[in-house]
Amino acid sequence: PTLRYNRQSCIMRIEKCYFCSSPCYPGHGMVFVRNDSKQFRFCRSKCHRNFNKKRNPRKVAWTKAYRKTRGKEMAVDSTFDFEKRRNRPVKYDRDLMTKTILAMKRVDQVRQEREKRFFENRMQDAKAEKKMQARVEIEKSIELLAPAVAKREEVMRNVIDSAKQRIAARKKTATRLTVKSAGDSMQED
Repeated sequence: PTLRYNRQSCIMRIEKCYFCSSPCYPGHGMVFVRNDSKQFRFCRSKCHRNFNKKRNPRKVAWTKAYRKTRGKEMAVDSTFDFEKRRNRPVKYDRDLMTKTILAMKRVDQVRQEREKRFFENRMQDAKAEKKMQARVEIEKSIELLAPAVAKREEVMRNVIDSAKQRIAARKKTATRLTVKSAGDSMQED
């Protein structure tokens, strides 16, 4: 009997990195198994090194744990319950699988919408904070801006004066042309 490899039946699990929570695809990263047989998966050597240095992921700025503890990403949401690992075996049922896949897609859409809303709300507060910080900075260093503003006003006055002179010159030439054309028409009569 020959064994055949069926691609569709081979399901690979995408694990999460213990340190940064990014996905660990099959064949990538490394696994550290402690004496009590607890497994720690790492997506790359950077995460493994930081783990060995006993660094706390909540204090390292580029990790998901840091972003969640600082309120930069959603930490509590009902859609996270669907990601939990389930070790209970389920008998294969085609209808159940199609419904599950549709539900997974819908949950993903809902999560993306909520994350977008969360980000917009967070950035709204940040925009107001940024404006306030800019005002404070301007007030602190107003002596640097005053000469620049004075120079800008002087330049604007020069531009306006030159525009007025051009307009006046155009009006003079226009009146001369109308007077000449009127004089020429009188001579023809």
